Amino acid sequence: MSLRNTNIDKLQQENFDVLVIGGGINGASCAAALAGKGAKVAVIDRADFASETSQASSNLVWGGIKYLEGLEFSLVRKLCLSRNKLCRSFPSSVREIRFFTAHNRNTRHPRFFLYLGTWLYWLIGNGFTKKPSIFSKKFVEKKHTVINTQNCSGAIEYSDAYLMDNDSRFVFNFISSAMRQGAICANYVEAEGSSQEENGWSTVVKDLQGGRSFRIRSKLIVNACGPHVDFYNQNSGQKTKHQHIFSKGVHIIVDQITPAQKVLTFFANDGRMFFVVPMGDKSCIGTTDTKVAEPKTHVTQEDRDFILQNINALLCLEKPLTHNDIISERCGVRPLVVEKREADQAADWLKLSRKHIIEVGDNFISIFGGKLTDCLNVGNEVVRFAEQCGVNLSHSARRWYGESSKQCRDTFFYQAQVLKIPGKHAKRWWRFYDIDAFELLANIRRDCHLQELLIPEIGYYRCEAEFMRKREIVTKLSDFLRRRTNLAMIMNEETLRNHLGIKEVTKLLFPKTFEQQWQEYFSVTANDNLRASK
Repeated sequence: MSLRNTNIDKLQQENFDVLVIGGGINGASCAAALAGKGAKVAVIDRADFASETSQASSNLVWGGIKYLEGLEFSLVRKLCLSRNKLCRSFPSSVREIRFFTAHNRNTRHPRFFLYLGTWLYWLIGNGFTKKPSIFSKKFVEKKHTVINTQNCSGAIEYSDAYLMDNDSRFVFNFISSAMRQGAICANYVEAEGSSQEENGWSTVVKDLQGGRSFRIRSKLIVNACGPHVDFYNQNSGQKTKHQHIFSKGVHIIVDQITPAQKVLTFFANDGRMFFVVPMGDKSCIGTTDTKVAEPKTHVTQEDRDFILQNINALLCLEKPLTHNDIISERCGVRPLVVEKREADQAADWLKLSRKHIIEVGDNFISIFGGKLTDCLNVGNEVVRFAEQCGVNLSHSARRWYGESSKQCRDTFFYQAQVLKIPGKHAKRWWRFYDIDAFELLANIRRDCHLQELLIPEIGYYRCEAEFMRKREIVTKLSDFLRRRTNLAMIMNEETLRNHLGIKEVTKLLFPKTFEQQWQEYFSVTANDNLRASK
């Protein structure tokens, strides 16, 4: 029996301290925190973990320098400290990176004023990163020839951080951490509504793969449904002071624009910050910021045109980027928090705060907003509220986040070297699997055929497919291609379809349903492309 089926049986049969509904960054961090502190935790998501907003970010872990303009010093301070903590706690996965910001003389702030702002930002963040720098136009022309300097007065450089791998993998690692601490997690399980009983909450759910409906019983509910928090609160009779409005963000992925491992930062023609973020040998460009009425959205031709027009104006490329250069796209909504009485008056969502709000009532916690950078704060706050709601945390002093120790990591790298695993592949294994990566080495010692490299582009081995099938609840092919890895981001549909290694991995992940999974994935992808082209 698969891990997912075993977990669904446990969800139906056992009683839990906490049911976390939603497996995005908020739900995943809460699950890891609560399970790590000793609570008996269940986690469900109606799709895959990290399959909505949490798979569509810029992959940045940053303190929010742009929020200084709105004088949100407290929020910037909080996010900077959270960024610092993530960098210290996940040194393999969250790395400092320089942001090289070309200054257009037509922007609303002078270059030196922005330079002073980066120093303020550095000071607010306790001087954790490298110090800011300021450069002349001649320097930009000499060192960054890809930048269009026609209206450039110079540049500023400062530091923030980014995720070495994709955001959804980072989120799943919190789910994995929760499972190591005993949490029972299942994807493609939809919560239809929660109601109070004598001993707590009863939540009606449906297994969207198997079709059966059942109840999950828990003392406490955590509504971590991201942009769907309001909808689930309505279904469960919960009244809150806050609600969400939505802003759509789109990125496009193209072949690498510059080998410099820096984030190129500009101001788009709508005044927003606009990035070219390194993604291996690809570049991620964006983002847009468009108000939308519903969380379900998709990339439009207008979105692509906006990004392409801006990037072609800001860079000096041998050939302007066109729609044909787009390898893949990322699209999601930012759930922005407003008080209900202010929702209709929030005309300028660009000025809305990106802070999170947590509301608690009747042992029912609702999380509004939230960012990747803020995940540790969200987890810690929910732990505190859970304790106040009477959840017994048997390991309340235990640290629940962070990768395993440097000594453990160095031991793994040594053992990987003995088995002749290339260093860059061993580093990715550690980022993906942490202490469980030792299991990959043990399996290779048991069967040398598991050391076969199946997907050279990311250094993916046969032993990983075996591990993911057993341990990572890969239920659909898109879970693997889009979220457990970033293959669907760095390869177009044709490359994916014709890749023999990916086909072999699919057979290993789904030995009984390979053809069904393969056809389903590419038919859905084709339909999405057809819709997006209209």
